[in-house]
Amino acid sequence: MIRIMGLDFGSVTVGVALSDPLLLTAQGLETIRRKHETKLRQTLQRIEEIIKEYNVNVIVLGYPKNLDNSIGIRARKTEEFAETIKRRTALPVILWDERLTTVSAHNYLNEAGLDYQEKNKVVDTVAAGIILQSYLDYLANHPDDKANLEKNLD
Repeated sequence: MIRIMGLDFGSVTVGVALSDPLLLTAQGLETIRRKHETKLRQTLQRIEEIIKEYNVNVIVLGYPKNLDNSIGIRARKTEEFAETIKRRTALPVILWDERLTTVSAHNYLNEAGLDYQEKNKVVDTVAAGIILQSYLDYLANHPDDKANLEKNLD
């Protein structure tokens, strides 16, 4: 059984989502907050706790490319974060294009009628869910890639 964790890595937050065991849907789990961008120890510790608690096998990390497909500062920091997670967990980390997911999350939360403070609490979790759902939808439409993923985890 595969369980995938989706992460939306921000400057002081990380939104977390998990797949269901059948890899059909993503559910937002939580937002991990830190006081400063460079203070990652507790964030990484919490990610490791979630991996253990939910038996996560794969991590999908939102990759914030620029709209013109170039790699900016935020994407480079995300690449560094991906390498750190790989070293600490020994799990595969898949960088997944996340362009406009935060905008989509805000739009979704606006439609839900949440006020600014309520949105701020959950927007990163919702964005992580959108990132992960996009990846799960990709797998559903690319059975060979899904089979390769499953084979590589055996």
